[in-house]
Amino acid sequence: METNVTAANILLIGQIGAGKSSFFNSVDSIFRGRVMNKACSGNSERSITTMFNPLVPFESDSARYIKKPELKDKIHCVAFVIDSSTVDVMPDKVLKHMKDLQARMTHRGLPHVVLLTKIDKLSPEVDDDVTNTYTHTTVCEAVNKAAKIMGLPSAHIFPIKNYVSEPNLTTALDILIMKALKRCLEFADDFMDEQLLRKAAEEKMNCTEVENDQNHIEEKIENMIN
Repeated sequence: METNVTAANILLIGQIGAGKSSFFNSVDSIFRGRVMNKACSGNSERSITTMFNPLVPFESDSARYIKKPELKDKIHCVAFVIDSSTVDVMPDKVLKHMKDLQARMTHRGLPHVVLLTKIDKLSPEVDDDVTNTYTHTTVCEAVNKAAKIMGLPSAHIFPIKNYVSEPNLTTALDILIMKALKRCLEFADDFMDEQLLRKAAEEKMNCTEVENDQNHIEEKIENMIN
């Protein structure tokens, strides 16, 4: 089935200062070949990317609301951005908001992952060398904690370190960031494939129902004539 989707829509959700804008900047930096700062990032009370509140729904009269969204208009994957150094002390209110959103995503079949940021804060060894990220005990413990909290497989938790104060790109950081992005895109692609297959099945069913109705009408007309 043909589709007009030209890009995957990945929604980043997390607390202010968790690393949402920094992740965006990091991905942008890798593709541009130099460290960028396109989206404002930091720990201020106001943020370019903020956490969504499920208690305040997106209404039909909200700006840029699309009543009948096509596949290209929908979110294809959601990434919860969590500061790895605060996994143990995440406020209950924040966790509840995330779990409420997660329940809605699960109901709609929307894939979601966790970007576990600031892994350099977990250990001086990781700060010095991020190449041992996936084997370092402290990082693995943080990944398992996040997986337990969010109720996700540990394979859906991606520990990363964003470009924040680094003047130049490094291969080690690029690999962590791009691995996380690659998996997000794969989940998004799977979601879009599933949506297209479901749409095709519904259209086929509708065509079958119309054909059956037409055959039934023709049969009644023939019986009336005879």
